[in-house]
Amino acid sequence: MSSIVGIDVGGTFTDLVYSADGAAVTGVLKVPSTPQDPSLGLIDALGAAGIDVASLDMILHGTTIATNAVIERRGAHCALVTTQGFRDVLELGRRDRHSMYGLTGTQAPLIPRERRWEVAGRMDHQGRELVPLDEVYLERLAAGLAGEAMEAIVIAFLHSYANPAHEQRAKAIFERANPEWQVVASSDVVREYYEFERTSTAAVQGYLQPLVSRYATSLKGRLEDLGFGRETLVMQSNGGLIPLARLGNHAANIVRSGPAAGVMAAARIAGEAGFDHVITGDMGGTSYDVAVVVKGEPRIAETTELDFRVPLRLPMIDVHTIGAGGGSIAYVDRGGMLQVGPRSAGAFPGPVCFGRGGTEPTVTDANAVLGRINADAPIGLKHLDRLAVEEARAAMAALGRPLGLDVEETAQAILTIVNARMARRTRLLTVERGLDPRDFVLVVFGGAGPLHGSSIMREVGIRTMLLPPHPGVLCALGCMVADLRYDMSRTIERPLGELDDAAVGEMLRQQREDGEERLAASGTRLQSVSHQHIAEMSYAGQIHPLRVAIDGSATLGDMERLFEQAYALEYGNTLGPIAKVLVSLKTTSHGLRRRAGGGTGGPRPAAQAVPAAHREVYFAGWVRTPIYRRETLGPGATFTGPAIIEQADTTTVLEPGLHARVDDHGNILVEAE
Repeated sequence: MSSIVGIDVGGTFTDLVYSADGAAVTGVLKVPSTPQDPSLGLIDALGAAGIDVASLDMILHGTTIATNAVIERRGAHCALVTTQGFRDVLELGRRDRHSMYGLTGTQAPLIPRERRWEVAGRMDHQGRELVPLDEVYLERLAAGLAGEAMEAIVIAFLHSYANPAHEQRAKAIFERANPEWQVVASSDVVREYYEFERTSTAAVQGYLQPLVSRYATSLKGRLEDLGFGRETLVMQSNGGLIPLARLGNHAANIVRSGPAAGVMAAARIAGEAGFDHVITGDMGGTSYDVAVVVKGEPRIAETTELDFRVPLRLPMIDVHTIGAGGGSIAYVDRGGMLQVGPRSAGAFPGPVCFGRGGTEPTVTDANAVLGRINADAPIGLKHLDRLAVEEARAAMAALGRPLGLDVEETAQAILTIVNARMARRTRLLTVERGLDPRDFVLVVFGGAGPLHGSSIMREVGIRTMLLPPHPGVLCALGCMVADLRYDMSRTIERPLGELDDAAVGEMLRQQREDGEERLAASGTRLQSVSHQHIAEMSYAGQIHPLRVAIDGSATLGDMERLFEQAYALEYGNTLGPIAKVLVSLKTTSHGLRRRAGGGTGGPRPAAQAVPAAHREVYFAGWVRTPIYRRETLGPGATFTGPAIIEQADTTTVLEPGLHARVDDHGNILVEAE
């Protein structure tokens, strides 16, 4: 394989990792993102790296376009056509409330009620037609909507997971009425029951599909203009890749594209270093994303709440996000309390110290004021040679004045608050789920993550922190190390006694064939293809099933035995002769490709840790602190905090009392003395 590049477009910076041979990392860089057109940030990164785009063999890409479209409500103008009586399913949801102890709060469905229509036609839960589909009404509805400014039509009928015939006929009617419409059938997106979640997932797909399709077309055109006509693969929320050409039809699958890439890279690097239990913390300019990896496998969420009553029923790496990034704005609330985030300065105008007209102090400004960031070497900024530290100090002084705090105390308070928020979310995913954080290694990354990793580590009680060789661009590296992946699922919801081995075996075979067809259609060169099967099972009358790993030749007897073992392990006993139900069958198809390594390539530096310089850094007082260059820290090097480690993609703060050593893979392992 020749040269490849991984690019992650974040809210504040666009990160690039380049590999000249497809194995070792040749170079990394960060450039400001372009929110007005995310594809421009990708092109800017390629230009800033001085890469001959025409010579690249492959581009691997993570993007926030789908995430931002949902958050900012700037997706497609679309309609929902559903079964008679189910027009309000998006509002009814699961009867959850915005606030646990009140009836306040607002809901913003992706498709408002005035753009939702009902049609006669009904299947039962076994796929038998009860009421014929009113195709005459659908023809009239399609003709009437042709004059509306609709971009997408979403079709979600009751029990279409059991028999999608009505949905497919309705889809054909709307496609004939207007070939320009993007028509989405819920059974094509997720073939499972949970009517609300399936309808919501189809609505997300329809809401995003026109936008993402245009983005894919625009990006393809921009790359072709630069002479690139080979493979571009995009990271999905499940940790797998998908070809750019297929992106539009899988728009809902990239809602957590960038964060998923970072988790995959962190899990791989930690595994190579001997750690199979990992907590990942990705702190960028606008948010902090935390996830948990157990026994080398990231936790997968079957359903993710994108917003209040906007669930997405697709497999996604379980990433929790809070508004705590380098650009998070600090302010004094009406009660006179200092708060940080979730509002962010973003890429423009950005923090005060970026010199783009920002006036509100941010987390990055606090780090700059306290000397933790090198003001004379801004990372990822092309418009200035030195951070505007004096302007940041003035903004900090104005914020702290009503609190009775000086500049340094105000900056320290901002860091204390944001670190506590990130630590609290980390505890939520570990301690509150029965996991002991002392059994995990913390991998922090993102442009701002290494600045705060030491504090998070101490607050949560984590014993070891791992800093990868290129933590500031780890999401871009994650795109480079990922494989292709497709997930297939089908609801069965029948007692085992009503099924036979041949029928179940045929369903699994069809799912494998579907996965192999999708992988083959990608046009990507693969080393091998593998499949993983899951049976979701429960006792009759139970609502929540258990996931049981099975092989492709498993019989019903095998499934029953494995379910009883899993149930006894989870709950301490079984329920004896009560009938068991096969709720659904799921298959994940992986297309394994040759992956880039995380090493730097080239000769290894000497093991001795020698500071490149010293400067005054604030740690509960100004301390003369050694400054190390990351590229000079070879395997075996050791040093203690306080210390600052600088590199092209990020800055790391090692707090007093912490000990660091460099392992054989170039990772810095940080532990309490």
